[in-house]
Amino acid sequence: MPSSRSARVPAVALLATLLTALVPPAGARAAEPAEISGGRLDWGIKSSFQSYVTGPVAKGAWELRAGAATVGDSRFRFHSAKGSYDPGGGSFDAAFSGSVHFTGHRKPDGTHELDLTLGNPEVRVSGGKGTLYADVTGRAGDSGEVTDAAHVPFASLDLSGADLHGGGSVTLADLPATLTEQGAKAFAGFYAAGTALDPVRLSADVVAAAAKPSSAPGGSPSGEPGRTGEFTGAAVDWGVRRTFREYVTGPVAQGSWQLTDGAQDGGALFRFPRGKGTYDADAKALAAAFDGTLRFTGKHLDLTLTGVRTEVKDGRGTLSADVANVGAPGGRNVPLVTFDASGLKEKDGLATVTEAPARLTAQGAGAFGRMYQEGAEMDPVSLAVPLDPRAKPPALPDLGSGPKPSPSSAAPARTGASPSSSSFPALPVTLAGAAAVALAATAYAVVRKRRKARAGATAPGTDG
Repeated sequence: MPSSRSARVPAVALLATLLTALVPPAGARAAEPAEISGGRLDWGIKSSFQSYVTGPVAKGAWELRAGAATVGDSRFRFHSAKGSYDPGGGSFDAAFSGSVHFTGHRKPDGTHELDLTLGNPEVRVSGGKGTLYADVTGRAGDSGEVTDAAHVPFASLDLSGADLHGGGSVTLADLPATLTEQGAKAFAGFYAAGTALDPVRLSADVVAAAAKPSSAPGGSPSGEPGRTGEFTGAAVDWGVRRTFREYVTGPVAQGSWQLTDGAQDGGALFRFPRGKGTYDADAKALAAAFDGTLRFTGKHLDLTLTGVRTEVKDGRGTLSADVANVGAPGGRNVPLVTFDASGLKEKDGLATVTEAPARLTAQGAGAFGRMYQEGAEMDPVSLAVPLDPRAKPPALPDLGSGPKPSPSSAAPARTGASPSSSSFPALPVTLAGAAAVALAATAYAVVRKRRKARAGATAPGTDG
């Protein structure tokens, strides 16, 4: 009969081979954490809270701040992810910008019993656990005392079945979220700790080390006085109307929008860039034409805006565009909205109008198929005109490249773990690693069978 030592030799050798295949050499260094730059986080916070705020009891509303937007019919979109990602260590940290201000239960003095702002969410994943942090400002309904808490661990995230992958972006979809004790306190006691919140979706771009942008030479604009004459490189930002965007992507139209010819999506607004025109510093007047095409499509909807132009004179601005709308009036250079341009100012080499209130014109009402009446409030208009060749328009909210679809085999089914589960998505196993694991399992079964046989010969009645 072979000795116990000789029976173990094949298994020991096989395990050594397995370890050699799966464990990196001693001299190999772990990959440096990658930089996160650009991305979006979509979260409704709690949809029933939204309904309560705008319902017949609270009779309130909410407003978007700092570039936050809406997506679908009940989610808010936060933007411009910044942070780091370590695929080897399984850690992820991304902070987003934007906030939402809720008000309700208006009092005679004009204040609100319900007054809550939640913003700048940050998602951290470490050690298999996920947490969403947020800045929260609220006013107590009884005393009116305002509390301001930064970086509150607001919700715990269930990572079971999540798809945390490397490459050009990281995508986490529909993570169940549960209110923490700190979050319940910051939420002004509306809900108890452990309450289920809306699921969280996010995508964030991973920046390769070689792709990091270098500092541009020449320094900042000199802030010289504005000059009269021609300009290039201007930009106009306009979101059309928030409720129109929600209608387009909502359950009625079930549509979307497409940006071409240089137009850009900033979440809560669209940017039409590369504006050219003339500026009169003394008269505070300008005329500009911009690049970019914006097309909305959906059920019974096909509206295209291109050839966007702006004109500012005597403190009043007009935004026009070439309009094509199936089933509604269109035309060239249609004045869509007028906006308050009295705040036009020159600073840091730019002439700017910032978030100027805008109203729909009669022609604009026709272009939108009479969905809104003349004079209806539309999204504000922002305008940036370079007076110094080195000056650049303000940066757009950075939504990143968007979620990347992953193969179905790479997305394990959610296991139904509790919201406090600390499970973490398993890293993919290579084909060679899988073969080695299967071979090791076979060897282990053979050795175990031999041991059981020997044990059965010396100790009857035991089954190991």
